[in-house]
This record gives sequence, C-alpha cells and structure tokens, in this order.
Amino acid sequence: MQIPIARPIVGQDEISAVSEVLASGMLAQGERVAEFERQFAEYCGTAYGVATNNGTAALHAALLAADIGYGDEVIVPSFSFIATATAVSMCGAKPVFADVSEETFTIRPDTIIERITPKTRAVIGVHLFGQPFEVRAVQEICESHNLKLVEDAAQAHGALYDGVKVGGFGQFGCFSFYATKNMITGEGGMCTTNEKAYAERLKLIVNHGQSKKYLHTRLGYNYRMTDIAAAIGIVQLKKLDKFNLRRRKNAEYYNSHLAVKGLVLPHVSVGMYHVYHQYVVRLTEEFPMKRDEFIEYLKTKGIGTAVHYPIPIHRQPLYAPANDPDPCSVSTRLASSVLSIPVHPLLDGKELAYICDTINRVK
Repeated sequence: MQIPIARPIVGQDEISAVSEVLASGMLAQGERVAEFERQFAEYCGTAYGVATNNGTAALHAALLAADIGYGDEVIVPSFSFIATATAVSMCGAKPVFADVSEETFTIRPDTIIERITPKTRAVIGVHLFGQPFEVRAVQEICESHNLKLVEDAAQAHGALYDGVKVGGFGQFGCFSFYATKNMITGEGGMCTTNEKAYAERLKLIVNHGQSKKYLHTRLGYNYRMTDIAAAIGIVQLKKLDKFNLRRRKNAEYYNSHLAVKGLVLPHVSVGMYHVYHQYVVRLTEEFPMKRDEFIEYLKTKGIGTAVHYPIPIHRQPLYAPANDPDPCSVSTRLASSVLSIPVHPLLDGKELAYICDTINRVK
C-alpha cells in the first residue's frame, strides 16, 4: 500500500474545460479569467477578485497595492512558507518576524504588538494549514495602529472565522491554487478585496502597469493568469466545499482513532472552521520515536509524510539573525517537532484505518 501525502484531483470536467479553451484559441488572460475572478470573489463574499499566476505573485501584488516599499516594515509570522516573507522583501521592505501559538501554529497577537515600530506599515496574518488566525484581535491591532492587514490564505480556501469565509477581513486576501492546495489550477493565485481602488491597482500591477493597451501608468509585472488555469479553477471551485468536507471528515477520523503518548493532534479554536490543507501533528519528548525515525517508519509502511516547515523563516540563511536569544522560540520548537500526515480527499476508509493502526503501533 502506497499512500502519498497529497494527491491532486483532476477529472473529466477539468479536462473538458481545458479542451474548450484550447479549441477556442484564447489561451492567455481572457473571458475565463474574468469569470473565475467573479466567481471566486462571490464565493469569498468579497467585492473583487484579481487573478494572478501564482500565490506569491498575489502576495507581492497586494503589498504593492498597499503602497509597501523601501524603508517600510511588515510584521509576518516566522512559522509559515517562506513566500509570506519574501513577498515583503520583493517590495524592498523588511519582514519583521512574530512568533506563533504552539496550539494553533498561527500568529500571536501579543507578539505583533511587541514588534510595532514607527516604520511598521502592515501585518500579514497566515491562515496556516487551513485554520484561520485570530482575526478579530489582529484586526483591532491594525486598526488602532493604522496598519494594513493582508490575509495569506494560500492554504485556507473556504475556511471560516465566526461563520465568515476568510479573504475579506483585511484590505487584501491572497490565495494560491498550486497543485496540492484544497482547490487547484496547477499554478495560480488570487487577490480578494472589498475596495474598488485596490482592485484597480491590482489589475495594473499584474499586467505590466498597463491602463490600456501600450499605456503604462505604473511599474507592473507579468503576473497574469491564463484562461487554461482559470478554466480548471472554475470547475474546481464548484467542488471545493465537497473537497473540504472530505478533508474534515478524514481529520475527524484521525482525531477519534489516533492515540499514542506524546502525539499531539491539531487544535481547533472556538469559532474556526478548519479546512485541513494539512493535518499536522506534533511530537513531544514522550513520543516513542524521534521525528526522523517516525518518518522512516511510516515510509517503510507506504505512508507519505512531510514536514511543514523544517526551518522557521527567521532561521533561514536569507534572514537568519546574528543575535540571540531566539526571537521566535515557539516557531523554532515547532519546526523541529511537527509532521504532516495524509488528509487529502481521495483517502478511503481502508487507508485511514491503516494509517491509524500503523501509527498506534508505535512503541
């Protein structure tokens, strides 16, 4: 039995949608992109959606639309994929690293407050692994300090905070449709916003700063999505809630069947609707194996795993500080103790039972 950590779901509907685009001859940004933008914004409950060619481009474009530039500081969680920080660096600004909660893995509001300086212009909150961060607390901090709030929702399509979908709480929501995400376009991204002025800026930024053909009014980039990707996205969006429900049911199975001393299962805060882009466990000192041993054990049993993420961003060579003590000690501790196990929608009951039985046999 071989069970991968992730498995993209592409069916005949997606193939037919792509075939229609290929037959039309309109392969670049066109009507499909515009329709995908409209549908995704409607799904998120936002006024506007602007498609990009990947999630990093969505973050970069959002920060540029928020006028983040040289000399500015943006507070970001250290425990995240590196694009959360490099998008800030791509603007010429400085990412300032905040720590995260050991329970939820999301940014801690108290560490945001500690890091605000006169140069701070924005905060990026990451809805990590499919669970929203503490939106209300972070919103209040941003409002009281006149900071922009960017939601990095790359892993949280359809996640809810107090019954409301993520993507519309900040000035911008940024999504990824990479091949392993809860919904996919292969590569692709989306910025959501409720402000017309921001949407107009985003459209310029992702298309060479072009307000009309060959008239360029600001510095822009080639961040456009193709109609091929958008066609896949339109089909996938219709399936997203079903995919998320399957992920949640798989997580519930784990929650009720995994029982090994020293294995800490995901914590879901009150008011959160977790969509489990990843099911991430934490190994304490009481766990019978070291993490590398456990990974190898599961590999020999045909169970795929991944570590998200083995090095906190503030410890990456790109950003590693010369000073100690560690400014993000929880992030550092999590990086050495977390492990993702399969939770994707294609898992069947037999595979779930096998995974749980295999893990519960660890002594």
